[in-house]
Amino acid sequence: MMIFEVCLRGNRQVLHTFRWQLARSSSSNASISRTKPEDHTLAKTQAVPLFSRAAIGSFFQEQPVLRNPFTQDALLRAYLRRHLPLQEVESDLRTFGERIVSEIDALGRQCEQNPPRLQQYEAWGRRADRVITCPAWTRMKHIAAQEGLVAAGYERRFGEWSRVYQMCKLYLYAPSAGLFSCPLAMTDGAAKVIQSLGMPVKEAFDRLTTRDEKRFWTSGQWMTERRGGSDVANGTETVAWRQEDGSYRLHGFKWFTSATDADFTLTLARIADEDGNTTPGTRGVSLFCAEVWGSDGFTNGIEIQRLKDKLGTRQMPTAELLLDGTRAQLLSEEGRGVASIANMLTLTRIHNTVSAVAAMRRITQLGREYSTKRSVFGKLLKDHPLHIQTLSRMEVETRAAFLLMMEVCRLLGREEMGAATEREAHLLRLLTPVAKLYSGKQAVAVVSEGLESFGGQGYIEDTGLPAMLRDAQVLSIWEGTTNVLSLDVLRSISKSSGLVLQAFFSDVEERLRSAGPALAPAVASLSSSLSGLAKFIQTAASQKPASLQLAARDLSYSLARVYMGVLLVDHASWDGSSPADVCAALRWCEGDLCPVVSGEARGCYSAETTGMDAAVVYEGLEETM
Repeated sequence: MMIFEVCLRGNRQVLHTFRWQLARSSSSNASISRTKPEDHTLAKTQAVPLFSRAAIGSFFQEQPVLRNPFTQDALLRAYLRRHLPLQEVESDLRTFGERIVSEIDALGRQCEQNPPRLQQYEAWGRRADRVITCPAWTRMKHIAAQEGLVAAGYERRFGEWSRVYQMCKLYLYAPSAGLFSCPLAMTDGAAKVIQSLGMPVKEAFDRLTTRDEKRFWTSGQWMTERRGGSDVANGTETVAWRQEDGSYRLHGFKWFTSATDADFTLTLARIADEDGNTTPGTRGVSLFCAEVWGSDGFTNGIEIQRLKDKLGTRQMPTAELLLDGTRAQLLSEEGRGVASIANMLTLTRIHNTVSAVAAMRRITQLGREYSTKRSVFGKLLKDHPLHIQTLSRMEVETRAAFLLMMEVCRLLGREEMGAATEREAHLLRLLTPVAKLYSGKQAVAVVSEGLESFGGQGYIEDTGLPAMLRDAQVLSIWEGTTNVLSLDVLRSISKSSGLVLQAFFSDVEERLRSAGPALAPAVASLSSSLSGLAKFIQTAASQKPASLQLAARDLSYSLARVYMGVLLVDHASWDGSSPADVCAALRWCEGDLCPVVSGEARGCYSAETTGMDAAVVYEGLEETM
């Protein structure tokens, strides 16, 4: 029988073991002996380890290590060898990858741990309306300028491949950026709009696209009001009053303004006539720009009501703003505000796609690295076939998304340089919303699966892993939800009289003709899916518009999955491809590439289905008078 006695000596607790021994004699008489006091030396030498060590033990799991994201990305490097084999590009991305590991990733973590806060008033009662961010956020702004994360898209050093080069840097940067990638997307979008309108504010454009960290500006995009986000035509209530000097004063409430700490912003408003009347609908909306800060150091007629408490993207300030006489300049023609931001939406949706694919790539890189050092059930994770199968599925999703992202970036670069063919222009219009909506969904699924690959540690905040999932969730919401973008896909088909689909089919068929024999199963699957897709579109053209709207999401998914499969086959057919490229193409094409055909076969888009859907959704909902 063992008992423990704790003796206090000085300031230390020493655990001594005392042993009671039961001795039995042959006559069954019992005697109990206790370790004598003079035996203390022996007891001390036999004491168990200190309590803290006994409780914790000596094992600590090695954490996943972020290595140079450029050198660790075989597909990115292969893509560049094939399409942009310049030593200058390779060297810059390699060096930037090292900077991400040595500096930027830690700054991004600091931004997550030190979110922005609002100072509404100064000590003496005057409104301050300042968003206070951490030093790491400021440092991110300087790095963005130095690395040309916006400027690279406008310097055009690599001609039609300049956008590919820029987006490669953003792809490496985004997962470590502490969400500074979002202000950069809006800054890029603002510069694009100014450029497309003929440089009405040249000084602002120069600041938005400079590499000089002291002159560099970021831009917000303050479009969303209380009545809605995507429906800006009907949701814009802000009123612009013309001033004698030709400027305007804006009065309104902006419900959701990201990058509230920006230097500059674009916003929408309705111009009032002398009687205060405005024009409703799209025709009444105009585009304005404004500097956020006045020369006195205070805001330009802007009151920050509160910062949004968001699920993720907590690193970046998002606020509700009252525009109370904000001085602004008209950018677009009067009533052409919605049309003027079309180029901006294309670009910011591509940025969204880049961030989605970047998140997928980062979690797959960390997951595979961790699998080489985590031992479970007697062997490393990398030696468990089921675990590797899961990582492989994540990798195939990531590869497919990457190639679609790069193709959209390539098309954008060609369009900006005036080199795009008519077919390429149509493809850009169709694939931009398709890539954004599908990659946003993929990112949430892949990052969530990636967290599982770390077991319980994937759920622990101070590993930094849960923030990846929270931040990924916004990617299917910002710049248009999945349903809004699915309807935009239909709009692109309608407005082009079907030419975007003709471009899609002709491009796919041309790419498949160069596939080698090893890819025959993938080509057969894609050809079958294309045939089914063509029949669906032909049938849908003769049906009511409501039926096609019901199929919009599945149609968009089908376009995404088919085109991703074609790009995987195309890449695997390249002379420099690897066996892994062939495997990825075959694996992707084993799945359902055309869910819209499957949905039609089940009757998912009929009028009866709509009634059944409503019955299922609203059963039990109490009616209100």
